[in-house]
Amino acid sequence: MQLVRKFVVLTTAGLILAGCQTNQLISQQPAADSAAPSVAQKRSAEQQHQPQVMRSTTDKMKPDQSESVTDLWQLTRQHMQLNLDNDEPRLQAQFEWYKKHPDYMQRVATRASRYYYYILGEVLKRDMPAEVALLPIVESAYDPFAYSHGRAAGPWQFIPGTAKHFGLKNSWWYDGRRDIVASTEAALNYLQQLHDRFDDWELALAAYNCGGGNVSKAIRRNEKKGLPTDFWSLDLPKETRVYVPKLLAVSRLIRDAEKSDLILTPLANEPVFEAVELDSQIDLAQAAELSSITTQELYQLNPGFNRWATDPDGPHRLLVPAAAAEQFRSRLAALPSEQRVNWTRHKIGKGETISTIAQHYKTTTAVIREANKLTNNTIRAGKYLLIPSAKHDSSEYSLSQSQRFNRKQVQLAQSDRNKTTYQVKTGDSFWKIANQNNISVRELASWNQMAPGDPLRVGQTLTMWKAETNQGLSRSDEQMIRRIGYSVRSGDSLYTIADRFRVSINDIKRWNKLEKSKYLQPGQRLTLYVDITKAR
Repeated sequence: MQLVRKFVVLTTAGLILAGCQTNQLISQQPAADSAAPSVAQKRSAEQQHQPQVMRSTTDKMKPDQSESVTDLWQLTRQHMQLNLDNDEPRLQAQFEWYKKHPDYMQRVATRASRYYYYILGEVLKRDMPAEVALLPIVESAYDPFAYSHGRAAGPWQFIPGTAKHFGLKNSWWYDGRRDIVASTEAALNYLQQLHDRFDDWELALAAYNCGGGNVSKAIRRNEKKGLPTDFWSLDLPKETRVYVPKLLAVSRLIRDAEKSDLILTPLANEPVFEAVELDSQIDLAQAAELSSITTQELYQLNPGFNRWATDPDGPHRLLVPAAAAEQFRSRLAALPSEQRVNWTRHKIGKGETISTIAQHYKTTTAVIREANKLTNNTIRAGKYLLIPSAKHDSSEYSLSQSQRFNRKQVQLAQSDRNKTTYQVKTGDSFWKIANQNNISVRELASWNQMAPGDPLRVGQTLTMWKAETNQGLSRSDEQMIRRIGYSVRSGDSLYTIADRFRVSINDIKRWNKLEKSKYLQPGQRLTLYVDITKAR
């Protein structure tokens, strides 16, 4: 999947939402955004900048109690409101791409089946177009574990700043950006704000992608020229120009599935999961046993939890299969809170610190301090600490953050790359380390389950998987390499070009015999040798 950074400005706050992870037809490029006053709205400035109150979403999960429709796809068709028959070439191009890839659409529809009843229901409660429930297809391919190089996570692809603004919690235990209930509430709140601001759903969707400021500036430019200010007439970033057509194309394809020979397995118009309130932390493997499901199934319903247990500070809520909810509640009520999480009694050894103990138990100093009511990191040899620990072997928690990372490392180990490690030094950055080792910044960050914008700590160990330099490319690899000409654009740098095409800066210099201190000039032609399976 392509990973795309998108900058979103929340009125005058410079917050960012990034992400769009689908593997689509038209190449995309990030664009800067800056705060700007709202234009072309009929509402007061006070209304435009007033955050909406977060509503509870765990008590109502029926899309429309008055509906007798049994298939959610049909229910979606009945509540579509956008113009899907626009003959704009951008829309038609995206529609043809999706139409030619029915396997992709079927895979995404299968992945969405766990969450679509709930998300569609929340959309319809707000009288929003049903097409909004399809937006996670464009954002993350309905993968709640999706994570982009722009630090965007979850089905709606929030980055930390925007997530915090909308009340999405992020801790060692839990990331609300991946929580189906919490992230959906935040995304719909944000989309509603944008619609209130622009009074147009296509413009609201565009702003969700590139930022309200960018859309407002584009509207002002057209107004000054006496040009129309609808989405199709605006000069917006490349990514945004195809982002809205993607959603419209997906929606049209689902509306016309039969005519387009797209087979969509019917989705029952009934709850898939139910929210159960908790009064304490619980081990997720134990919760799965109480629900008579696998731990993996529980993680898929609760992708916001990073570790082997729920967050002791909340949210105190767990999604379980609707059919198992009553069983889970009754079994949970019979289980004392002190038995819901394992506790290891650790005797503090000479020379040990909270940090080394936390590392040994694969937890954090904050967790240990909180569990033992410590106000600082001071501990004494011979005393005891209580350490919360998993009840089962780590492999049981298959979709926890650490296990997902471990699986990726195993996959890389089975490739033709060699594993090396690097210890971060003072002054290091992702760019510096990647440049020194002739690898891309994005790959380096991905190998370490990070984003290029994440901070590095001195002493931190990074893993690198470098291809053998003394081996030639296989025939299949050679077939994936294309020689392309690239014209330097305003604002380009060696770093941005290397990052976009997933090649190294040193290779660009070598291919084009660039002098070390020479600056790139707009219009300058570069030769690149690009792996078409990796280039953006």
